[in-house]
Amino acid sequence: MTSGRPVLVVTDMQNGFVREQSAHIVPVVVDLVRRWQAAGGDTLFTRYLNYPGSPFERFFGWQRLQSSPDTDLVSELCPYVDRGVVLDKRIYSPFTPEGVGLFRQHDWEELYFCGIATESCVLKGAVDAFEQGLTPWLIADASASHAGTDAHEAGLLVARRFIGPRQVIRLVDIPTALTASKC
Repeated sequence: MTSGRPVLVVTDMQNGFVREQSAHIVPVVVDLVRRWQAAGGDTLFTRYLNYPGSPFERFFGWQRLQSSPDTDLVSELCPYVDRGVVLDKRIYSPFTPEGVGLFRQHDWEELYFCGIATESCVLKGAVDAFEQGLTPWLIADASASHAGTDAHEAGLLVARRFIGPRQVIRLVDIPTALTASKC
């Protein structure tokens, strides 16, 4: 992995989060990852791991994503995972102690967020990057919510308020150098 380059943060693209409302972004994210890595870019894949007694279990009664196959990244991403870094987390954000260490180790200061779910894990990662003094970009059309379009749009609205309206972008807004193959 190259240091100091922007990083693509592929958020929680796991079997347990892919539902009818979010399945449409799987091929979009896979294509973005393929092009990003072909251009020599760094990729961070996050995986949310729920656990017995977690706040999600206590406050939401939600017990999913505690084991495989729910916790596994979608199979379409498997060819690309070894060329990136996988970060397991028990919170919404990638800014765990281990995650912060990775950001520092690789000198990642510009972060492009995509994945599931726009209104929670994707949003929280972008907001935490903003609060750490880093540059977050939230890729709207490479993110989705398993709760549906309304939750996705709400996440984008809140993101614009939290990190700035120009920080919420579309795939076509990503600089070509970050996704153009070097071949």
